[in-house]
Amino acid sequence: MSKVNLAIVGATGMVGRTFLKVLEERHFPVNKLFLFASAKSKGEKIIFNEREYIVDELKEDSFDNDIDIALFSAGGKVSKKFAPIASEKGVIVVDNSSAWRMDKDVPLVIPEVNPEDVKYHNGIIANPNCSTIQCVVPLKPLHDKFKIKRVIFSTYQAVSGSGIGGIKDLENGLNSLRPKKYPHPIAFNCLPHIDIFMDNDYTREEMKMINETRKILHDNDLKITSTCVRIPVKYGHSVSVNLEFDKSFDLTEIYSSFKDAKGIIVQDDISHNIYPTPLSSEGTDDVYVGRIRRDNSIKNGLNLWIVADNIRKGAATNTVQIAELLINDYI
Repeated sequence: MSKVNLAIVGATGMVGRTFLKVLEERHFPVNKLFLFASAKSKGEKIIFNEREYIVDELKEDSFDNDIDIALFSAGGKVSKKFAPIASEKGVIVVDNSSAWRMDKDVPLVIPEVNPEDVKYHNGIIANPNCSTIQCVVPLKPLHDKFKIKRVIFSTYQAVSGSGIGGIKDLENGLNSLRPKKYPHPIAFNCLPHIDIFMDNDYTREEMKMINETRKILHDNDLKITSTCVRIPVKYGHSVSVNLEFDKSFDLTEIYSSFKDAKGIIVQDDISHNIYPTPLSSEGTDDVYVGRIRRDNSIKNGLNLWIVADNIRKGAATNTVQIAELLINDYI
């Protein structure tokens, strides 16, 4: 594996710092490392692989440096402006924002699901929404084997999905302080409102899950609905997923499908109270599946409970895994 020159855009943010942690853990072959952030973070020092790096301000000439791959997590506006600039200068951008996910010329990639899509990039690759990632990893083997007809997503999403502001609202709310990030208190509460409301009365987060799932699975006819809820948990998204298949199945086949798939850990022993929780997923990179049971209200119905760390697998780790695909096969 040859070493690459790597840039991190948004290096001082929650996901940016997790990029660096995951890169270290996975021994990503970095030759030169460039750290970029906003002007207010310029000059900040960050340690990576026992070496000190200085954060520089992101500017239009930042990609004049010799950079092979850039991992972006600085928001959609930054990505819309700077990803094309980087791409034009020969840098392959892996973007964690929603800016490019539904662009028809930009692959939307989960390495366990559709790694081959990476090779169709034109300089930009999109990382999916955090909740979409953790759901589609276990949905893929089931769709391949039984053909999914309909999906109902009901999410229970951690406040870290809103960044530092979400975590602060939870912590401050526990001390009876008013929220600044959310329209209502999140402590001791749950909010069926993630991102803005759209003209169809769904939130943008709900539409992300619907549209991204179809794109990743290459199935625009898949029937999907979604309700996304913010809950007072710091890390780890949970999703209740109800599926309807074209084909009949035996539960042993469901377990077998997960056993043979990458990145999935089944935790499903209700006799011993074993099932996935966000707290137990924190700091890990796998997708956890439990409460596997038939939906007896419909023919060929199945219920799943899916949990993953939204900052790790839902953002930083998946992005780094895409970069690994690039250096291993497609760069």
